[in-house]
Amino acid sequence: MPKAIELTILMPCLNEAETLATCIRKARGFLERAGVEGEVVVADNGSTDGSQEIAVENGARLVRVATKGYGAALAGGIAAAQGRFVIMGDADDSYDFSSLDPFLAELRAGKQLVMGNRFKGGIKPGAMPPLHRYIGNPVLSFAGRLFFGSHIGDFHCGLRGFDRDAILALNLRTTGMEFASEMVVKATQAGLSIGEVPTTLWPDGRSRRPHLRSFRDGWRHLRFLLLFSPRWLFLYPGITLLVVGMVLGGILLQGPVHLTPTVEIDLHTFLMAAMFIIVGLQSVSFALIGRRFASRYGFIPKSGFDGLLEALTLERILLAAVVLVAIGIGTLIWGVSVWASRDFGPLDVTSSMRYMILAMTSLVAGLQLGMSGFMSSMINIPLYERRVADFPPPDDPMSRIRDLPKKKS
Repeated sequence: MPKAIELTILMPCLNEAETLATCIRKARGFLERAGVEGEVVVADNGSTDGSQEIAVENGARLVRVATKGYGAALAGGIAAAQGRFVIMGDADDSYDFSSLDPFLAELRAGKQLVMGNRFKGGIKPGAMPPLHRYIGNPVLSFAGRLFFGSHIGDFHCGLRGFDRDAILALNLRTTGMEFASEMVVKATQAGLSIGEVPTTLWPDGRSRRPHLRSFRDGWRHLRFLLLFSPRWLFLYPGITLLVVGMVLGGILLQGPVHLTPTVEIDLHTFLMAAMFIIVGLQSVSFALIGRRFASRYGFIPKSGFDGLLEALTLERILLAAVVLVAIGIGTLIWGVSVWASRDFGPLDVTSSMRYMILAMTSLVAGLQLGMSGFMSSMINIPLYERRVADFPPPDDPMSRIRDLPKKKS
């Protein structure tokens, strides 16, 4: 019986002919030195510089991944890996595949995801651009820790190890550079056991520019973090705007307020408060819709918050919307009656505009809430996708003739 493979060392590859052989030799050297039953897998993403031949010639198993993208290459390689554990790293010789002992030790100890930390292990001169080292990576890693409660210090380290089955169960979906963030975020949300080890980053050995594009890929990482955290993107800003708008509007509803003997806030500030309320309500609605959609379709794991969302039925949302619209219409009718009592003549702008702003704010908020309720309820429509096998075969009249018993001649 062949021995079970314990470790797969996975390298995504796109035109890495200059450094691929070196990385494979280091990886195979580690497996031999450590006495680990393992394999080296190169997930090729359509190289045209001979990388595929180099991989095979140096003893790696080649996996061709047709879908373009860093994440797609890794996903294809993980799916094809035969090891219980997988350690992935870039094939540009920026990580030392001959020194993977800390990763394997943590995996054997029970960690399901082991991240490298370049800031603790050391960044060699010229290995990372200053923009990435002092702004990009620290800011994005801080956002990941803040949004998702992770303790990882280096969200985007390309060298990491994991339990293959545990990561496959996360159903990772992104195909680009944000795959690295998705793995950490979903692992954190799923409650996997996560560790971190110091890792040294070396200057890569290529003569060409790296595939990474600072602003494009940085934005993709940040966009992913925001979209996976509707609380920070929509809910918290929305609640803040709602509270500020309602408090400020309540203060100014009775009339102008003197902050100092020479500073007064009145209608213009009252109008800003109305805008805060409308935008805040819309932002909170987006947060609820986004959370419901993401948890229902598996982008975000379910939590106790989903029970509250299920209680917000369409009927209850519409009831609140109707109340707001009724308040707005009632205020408008009252304003028209006041105008009629003056024979539709000139009105005191200061007093009349105050109630007109209140009426329009209530009307717009009610209409927004109603439309958001319908949008949210669409997500709850049960779907059943029938397979081809579920459909009966079409009726073939000739089959009836063929199945008739034949008469004896």
